[in-house]
Amino acid sequence: MGDSNISHVVAAYTEMQESLPAGKLDHYMDSYDLDYGIPPDEIPDTTQGQAFFVATIVIGVVLVCIMLVCGFGNLIFIATLTRYKKLRNLTNLLIANLAISDFIVAVVCCPFLVDYYVVKQLSWNHGLVLCASVNYLRTVSLYVSTNALLAIAVDRYMAIVHPLRPRMKFQTAYCLITGVWIVPILISIPSAYFASETMYPHGSTTPTTHKVFCAQIWPVDQQAYYRSYFLFVFAVEFVGPVIVMAMCYTQISRELWFKNVPGFQTEQIRKRLRCRRKTVMVLIAILTAYIMCWAPYYGFTILRDFHPTLISRQKNSLVAFYIIECIAMSNSMINTLCFVSVKNNTVKYLRKMVLLRWRSTYAPSKTVDEMDIRDSSMPGTEEIECIHLR
Repeated sequence: MGDSNISHVVAAYTEMQESLPAGKLDHYMDSYDLDYGIPPDEIPDTTQGQAFFVATIVIGVVLVCIMLVCGFGNLIFIATLTRYKKLRNLTNLLIANLAISDFIVAVVCCPFLVDYYVVKQLSWNHGLVLCASVNYLRTVSLYVSTNALLAIAVDRYMAIVHPLRPRMKFQTAYCLITGVWIVPILISIPSAYFASETMYPHGSTTPTTHKVFCAQIWPVDQQAYYRSYFLFVFAVEFVGPVIVMAMCYTQISRELWFKNVPGFQTEQIRKRLRCRRKTVMVLIAILTAYIMCWAPYYGFTILRDFHPTLISRQKNSLVAFYIIECIAMSNSMINTLCFVSVKNNTVKYLRKMVLLRWRSTYAPSKTVDEMDIRDSSMPGTEEIECIHLR
């Protein structure tokens, strides 16, 4: 389920054999050899060998971990955010976009990916509609996560570097959140439009068995459009956000570590400063993890799609791409662990929800809402939460 047609040369060639007349086949193959640099009779069977077996294990472990961590962790966060209104500040609303997008991938897409990569070993048996849908949801989730991380960085920059300026209103925040989703929904349309099922021969048995690729396959005569589209997405959804986030966190770091605070520093001010520094360190670590997970993916894709002769003859190049792709997808687990589990006291509020439910069972005279109001008025709820600081 790769992101472009060039990674699936077997599928493109097989589809071309079935759809083009014999008279046009030679002309097509001339372009094929020129673009991909590999004759069709030399295309290796990537599903055979120890490398693909190891890759299958790695992919299976990563996908199962994504389903468990992102599915369960983000579900807890969404439930607590829905239950407690005081958690619905601007930062948590932005984090909720990450949680929703990663939860959709973990629950909807990952089971199909496990079946495709691990169980069926690169064979899709769920139809073209699901093939296009899974590709589309994965792409949308990636870009939503990128845009949400960018919005969080800008929000922290405004709150720390320019604390005297008025904070963003919720109406403006909702417009920002809408943009976080609308832009990925629009620019991800080609991933669904060009998704296709393509049968390819598998094994050396007689009669030859076949498998079905589910991939985004652009026609060869539209390679210029594909490359332009990829460079546009690469600039808008990776290079640009990374540069802006790096600039924001650089200014935030200068403000927190290298700028003297005027006046007498009380213990509360020092505690607030330490808390903000800790939060920024976590955000910088998240940005670093994002770059380390996705830079190899984009780098391999550029090398594969713009200089295919360098890797197309390598038998395990497609296997390497699948592993790099799974490493990139694992970034969602890092976001979940850092944002949802660590920085939002989600476990505390989950424990509170369970306690309230238990109390409602053994104290019928008081409703859950009444006990929630009583608990929320306790002094213990006035703790400083690092990521919630204004």
